[in-house]
Amino acid sequence: MTTARRSFLKNTAAAAFAGALPSLNFAQSAPAAPAANRNFAPQSGAWRTFDVTTRVDIVKPEGVTRVWLPIPSVNSDYQHSLENSYSSNGQAQLTHDGQDGAKMLYVEFAAGEAKPFVELTSRVQTQGRAVDWSQKTAAAESADTLRYFTRSTTLIPTDGIVRKTALTATQGAKTDFEKTRKLYDWIVANTYREPKVRGCGVGDIKTMLETGDLGGKCADLNALFVGLCRSVGVPARDVYGIRLVPSAFGYKELSGNPASLKGAQHCRSEVYLKGYGWVAMDPADVAKVMRLETADWIKTTTNPVVAPVNKALFGGWEGNWMAYNTAHDVALPHSTGEKLGFFMYPIGENAAGRFDSYAPDDFKYQITAKQITG
Repeated sequence: MTTARRSFLKNTAAAAFAGALPSLNFAQSAPAAPAANRNFAPQSGAWRTFDVTTRVDIVKPEGVTRVWLPIPSVNSDYQHSLENSYSSNGQAQLTHDGQDGAKMLYVEFAAGEAKPFVELTSRVQTQGRAVDWSQKTAAAESADTLRYFTRSTTLIPTDGIVRKTALTATQGAKTDFEKTRKLYDWIVANTYREPKVRGCGVGDIKTMLETGDLGGKCADLNALFVGLCRSVGVPARDVYGIRLVPSAFGYKELSGNPASLKGAQHCRSEVYLKGYGWVAMDPADVAKVMRLETADWIKTTTNPVVAPVNKALFGGWEGNWMAYNTAHDVALPHSTGEKLGFFMYPIGENAAGRFDSYAPDDFKYQITAKQITG
C-alpha cells in the first residue's frame, strides 16, 4: 500500500491548468427561509466561503482502478475557486481536460490495493447574481470566445431540427435579447421536469426534439435552451455544478443539504448579451418548481409560487450553488471509456468498465459542504 499523502494547490497559480474558463456568475444564499417566503429575488452581495468535500471508497476493487473528481474551475466576478487539498492511498495528480479548462483530480489505484480511497476538499467563494437591465456596462467578450460558444457539440447540434425549432420560436425577434427571451419562454412553456429521469439527464437535445419527448432534468432542459440559442447565433453555454446549502427563499427544490449532497448536482446556463456580458439563465429550475415544489403540478407561470422564480432566473440565480466547469465532450486523461457529454459527477473505472456515477451508494461516494466563517 502506498503512503497516504496530502497536497495543496492554489488554482490561481496552477500553471499546469492551461486555458482559463470564461467568467461565470454565482449568487449568495442565507440560511433557509420559511416556506411562506416566496419573494425569490437573488442579488449580488457579501461573499460566502465553502469547503466542499468529495470522498470516494472503492468497496470491491477489481484490477487497476481509476477515479476522476471534478474541481471547481471558475474564477470570475461571481465565484472564486481557491485552493484544493486531497488525501489518497493511490497515485494522485491534479490535471485538466485539455480543451475547456475543466480541472480534476485523477487517482490511479494499483490492482493490489485492498481499500482504495480518495478525499478531495475544494474551497470556493460565491455571491449573488442578478443583471441590471437598465445598465449596459459590461466589457465586450472576445470574438473567439463568442464563436466558441456558438459551436455544435456531440449532444448539442445547432443545425437541422434544432435550428428549425429555434427559428420558429424566435419568429419576429430582431435582437439577441429578444431571441433569448423568446427561447427562455419557449423552454418554460414546452418542456417539463420529469422526475423519473436518472441523475441530471443526458442532454441529447436532437433526440428530444425528434421524438417530441420534452421531459427531462436540468442537463436536458438547459442544454436544449443553450442549443436553441446557439443555433440562431446567440452565444450560450451550460454551467455544471452542485447546490451546496438551502435556498434563502424557502424553496425546497432549489436547495442543497450540506450534510449530504447526494443528487445535488445541477446544471445552469448563460447567454452572452452585448452590453450585459454573460447573463445567468435557468429555465430548468422554473420547470422543477412547477413540477415538484408543491403537491400539485403547477401548469402556469402566473402562479405565485412560480412567478418570482420565472422572473428572477431570466438574468440571475441564487448562489447556494457552486460551478465546476462549462465543458462538453470531455476526454478524461488515462480513461479507456468514451468521452463524457459533461463532467459534474465523480467518475470511476476498473477492469469491468465505468462505474455508475448516478448511483453514489453503489459507486460509494459522498459529497458534503461546510460554510467557513470568520
